[in-house]
Amino acid sequence: MIAIIDYGVGNLFSLRSSLKYIGQNAVVTRDAAEIRRADRVILPGVGAFEDAAAKLRETGMFAVVKDEAASGKPLLGICLGMQMLLDRSFEYGEHAGLALVPGDVTTIAPVIGDGYKIPHIGWNGLRFPAGREKSPLFKYTDEGAHVYFVHSFYASSCDESVIATTEYGGELTAAVARDNVYGTQFHPEKSGDVGLDILRAFCEI
Repeated sequence: MIAIIDYGVGNLFSLRSSLKYIGQNAVVTRDAAEIRRADRVILPGVGAFEDAAAKLRETGMFAVVKDEAASGKPLLGICLGMQMLLDRSFEYGEHAGLALVPGDVTTIAPVIGDGYKIPHIGWNGLRFPAGREKSPLFKYTDEGAHVYFVHSFYASSCDESVIATTEYGGELTAAVARDNVYGTQFHPEKSGDVGLDILRAFCEI
């Protein structure tokens, strides 16, 4: 069973529908006991980092996510959920993250340069770091496969944890991993068959 953490933000039911489509039993929950019983955990998220982090703490899910990650259980953060895995965000101030993956969350503006719109919205191809073994999260995914992004901030200062990038005026982090913790800046649940394959791979980790 997969627990999709409900803390008031995120595209929860679309994600659950995608998991159901690939034959996975998924529940949307903020019940700590139910999350602990799950085989895998997904942390979704959309919106502002500060608000989402506050809601994660208010619902008691901040500690639960930390504990489940420490237990070795596979954990996937999606979009803002991925950003919250990092040490801190500089989105309108400085805010502490879960510190499960070393790195910061910073604006994409200096990377993409002039002529590119913010937020970055649309389909972009994945690139895998040269000289590294491909992450098991992408076992069914070819380099260049397109996925769907919606974001103005991205994971930076996290080179050792980057498992995929994308090109949007410059190179942006598309996915990260550290031990049993994974994160995608893009939305697998909005990325068609490619996204379903990524979710399928996560369910096999």
